[in-house]
Amino acid sequence: MTITSSQQLPAFTDAESFRAFRSDSAQWLPIALDIAHSHGLDTSAPHVFATGTNLVVGLGDKLILKIFPPMLHAQFVSERGSLTLLAGHLDLPIPEIVAEGTRDGWPYLVITRLTGTLGSEVWPQLPEDQKERLLRQIGETIASVQRVPLGPLASIEPRWNDLMRAQMQGCKARHTRLGLAPKFLKGLDDLLRDAEKLIPMDAPPVFLVGEYIPENFLLACDDGEWSLAGLFDFGDVLAGWRDYDLLGPGAFMAAGRPGRVKSLLEGFGYEKLDFTLKRRLMALMLLHRASDLNRHICIEGWQEQADDLIELQELIWAG
Repeated sequence: MTITSSQQLPAFTDAESFRAFRSDSAQWLPIALDIAHSHGLDTSAPHVFATGTNLVVGLGDKLILKIFPPMLHAQFVSERGSLTLLAGHLDLPIPEIVAEGTRDGWPYLVITRLTGTLGSEVWPQLPEDQKERLLRQIGETIASVQRVPLGPLASIEPRWNDLMRAQMQGCKARHTRLGLAPKFLKGLDDLLRDAEKLIPMDAPPVFLVGEYIPENFLLACDDGEWSLAGLFDFGDVLAGWRDYDLLGPGAFMAAGRPGRVKSLLEGFGYEKLDFTLKRRLMALMLLHRASDLNRHICIEGWQEQADDLIELQELIWAG
C-alpha cells in the first residue's frame, strides 16, 4: 500500500467526525503504514483493531502502532507517561515503547504486542474458583501498580480533588439523565454528604489506571489454571485515592459474589469489609468518570433485589 504526499491526517473538532474517520480504515491505514515504514518496521501483515478510542494497527504479531488525534492528546500523555513510569516495576508484562513521534499534529506510539488471550473472551466461561483466583491476582496487581512512585504523573489532569468536586456537583444530574431508578436517586444526597467525609481528597495520590476490566488485560492458561498474563491501555490514568481502581473489577467481575469480592479485596490488601468501606466504594462507583450503573453492574436482576442505595452497596460488595 502506497501513500501520496497529499494524504495527511485531518483536523477534527468533534468526536463524532473522528469516530467516522476511525471506522473507515481505508482513509488512514496508508498513513499509519507510512509511519511504520519511516521507523523501518515490518508493514507486510497489518491488522486494524476496530474497537478502542484511537487509531490502532497491529504490525505483525510483535508490535502495535497507536495514533492519537490531537483532541485526545491527554490520552497520549497518559499512555506514554504510564508505560515509561511502570517499565521494570511490575511482575506482570505491560507494553514497551519502541518508537514515538508526531504526524500532522497527531502523536503516536509504537509499542510491543503482549501475548495471551483477551480477558473478555475467557472470563464468562471460567469456573468460580478460577474467577476468585484471578480477582485475587487483579487485587494484587492494582496494589503493586499503586506502589510505583508517580513521578511526573503526580500532576496529571484532572487533579483528584477537582475531579471529585466536579463529579459530586454533577452526580444527580448525570444519573437522572442515565435513567437510574428513582428509588436509588432518592438516596443520592445522603450518599454525597457521606462521600465528603469518606473519600480522602488530599491524601497522597497513587497511580490509578481507572479501568481494570476484562477488555484491558490478557490471560494465559497453564495446565488448566488461568492467570493474568498482561495489562494494557493506560490512556485514562489518574492520580488519586487508591480505592477508585477497585470499581472496575468490582462492577464488571465480582458481580456481588462474596467469594469474588473477598478475593479482590484481600489481594488488594483489605482484610475487613465493613460498612464504611462499602459506603465509600458505593460513593466512588457513582462518582467514577464513566459511571453508569444501568450498564455496568453485572448482577442479574439487581434493580429488583435492592430498594435503595444502602441495599445496593450490600448487594454489590457482598460479604
